[in-house]
Amino acid sequence: MRASHILLAVAVAAVWGLNFVAIKVGLRDFPPLLFSCLRFALAALPVLVLGWCKGPPVPWRFVIGIGVMLGVVKFPLLYFGIEAGMPAGLASLVLQSQAFFTAIFAAFMLGDRPGPRQIGGMIVAFAGVGLIAMEMPAGDSLLGLGLTLAAAAAWGVSNIVMKRAKAPDLFSLMVWVSLVPPLPVLAMSLALEGPDRILHAFTTLTVVGVASLVYIAVAATLFGFGAWGFLMRHYPASLVAPFSLLVPIFGMSSSALLLGETFTTAKLAGGLLVFAGLALSVLKLPAAARARA
Repeated sequence: MRASHILLAVAVAAVWGLNFVAIKVGLRDFPPLLFSCLRFALAALPVLVLGWCKGPPVPWRFVIGIGVMLGVVKFPLLYFGIEAGMPAGLASLVLQSQAFFTAIFAAFMLGDRPGPRQIGGMIVAFAGVGLIAMEMPAGDSLLGLGLTLAAAAAWGVSNIVMKRAKAPDLFSLMVWVSLVPPLPVLAMSLALEGPDRILHAFTTLTVVGVASLVYIAVAATLFGFGAWGFLMRHYPASLVAPFSLLVPIFGMSSSALLLGETFTTAKLAGGLLVFAGLALSVLKLPAAARARA
């Protein structure tokens, strides 16, 4: 890879890692469903530039499928999980288990059977999640972990739909996908969070809350997916995908630095197991090592 493209891949990982801090901070101003609704409403604004006449880069059934799984299911679950007590740093790590859920769903839906390394990685990573769960206090924090895992599973389903869509332009796809969640999530917010809580969020809005929303919509969604799509178009997925391992590193370090989150020895050990499982599944062995194996 060119040096500039390596820097771009690292920048995307850093933006996505810091995204979890922005979510934690933004939830102080917005209830989870309203926050998710506004995120996608803001991210959908470039449709005005792309133009309605051109239409999405893939058939509408894929746009709706991805929009529902990402915007109506995954992100509300993640936001509820973080609000319930899931630390932002651990959320950035546990959410990466989407790679394993994607592999499991691909095996059943696409016939892509995971190899021994992928299966071993799953076992190691989920052992780490179990260790983290043992350290989470019963109640809200443990519920937050479960909701984060559910969000990872929803992300895995959306990855399958995205793979079937074969979009030529990931940035354009994400803009059109962002049109799907706002109305149904707003309806959910009105029903579950109530008009009073929504009104209170807008009347007590802070600059930090607005900045968090803009960061998540513009930097994490539009820039992140646009740059990632650019890299995936120019390089093999096996070369780009390992950079996603940097996301939890940036997520955990930024949450410790900016939010003061601390990690017990057991949580760190569980995190290392999850990271090791991800690395085992994502990273490719050198040719010599594969030959020896």
